[in-house]
Amino acid sequence: MSDDSLAETVDDVPKLAVGAGPAAGPLDVDLAGKTDPGKVRLLNEDHFHIVQFGRYLRTLMSSLPAGDAQEEVDRLGHGFIVADGIGGRSGGELASRLAIGLLIEFARQTPDWILGHEDRHLATVMDRFAERYRAVNQAVIAHAQSRPGLEGMGTTLSVAVSLGDDLLVTHIGDSRVYLHREGRLYRLTRDHTVTQAVPHPNRADAVRFRRVLTHAIGHAETGGEPDLYHYKLTDGDRLLLCTDGLTDMVDDDVIARELGRVPAAADACRTLVELALDRGGRDNVTVVVATYRFRPPAGATPPA
Repeated sequence: MSDDSLAETVDDVPKLAVGAGPAAGPLDVDLAGKTDPGKVRLLNEDHFHIVQFGRYLRTLMSSLPAGDAQEEVDRLGHGFIVADGIGGRSGGELASRLAIGLLIEFARQTPDWILGHEDRHLATVMDRFAERYRAVNQAVIAHAQSRPGLEGMGTTLSVAVSLGDDLLVTHIGDSRVYLHREGRLYRLTRDHTVTQAVPHPNRADAVRFRRVLTHAIGHAETGGEPDLYHYKLTDGDRLLLCTDGLTDMVDDDVIARELGRVPAAADACRTLVELALDRGGRDNVTVVVATYRFRPPAGATPPA
């Protein structure tokens, strides 16, 4: 589908999203994911993964005056990953599965519980994500080189991680992360394709190269160079992570309409996947949706 249908792009989002979130109180997240091989491909090379993690620090005993030691209690985080394998046959499916598994393992070894409002902490976490992408890329390349028939396998890898109202997005390839806010759809990522890299491609080149990736896990030169973004969430925001099996079949304005119309995350995932299938289902399609609801902090005065 053409990018002409986009109401807002990644350039517009920082002005709206960063700094727009509330002081985060208790948080409810309605989340779901769905993947389907589509109507043409026999093998599903897409994978998704959703995790929850915690930030918990409570003083049990201390001689310090009250308030001298900062505490964090029950601050839940969520992580969402979508990967679309490339390389054909078993290579693409293996690459996407391997990349997600490795990323989770690297994150487990260095948990990002320090993620918070301080800029220096956020910078540390973003540096860690970049390092993990580089490590995942090297591991996927090594795996492909060590086994016959896997040469050239790779995958897109798009990640959204939230803790409170902080949202970090790490991305490589042409799977996408969107933010739906107050009826409008904002794309938080850029496609790493030849068409997007050329300022003004002619129509023939745009069609020919729209699926050719300039960055992907498994590419020696570019696989370790993800885009990283920081945004702020606010009450009612919805995240959408998806592969191009959705966005090639369904325009952004239709996606925005359905995210605004269908309240439950599981139902929204099912609706979007069914739309892609109804319009041809030429590729594997994967969708992850998360809706954020911030409850007022304890003792907060409700608005008049």
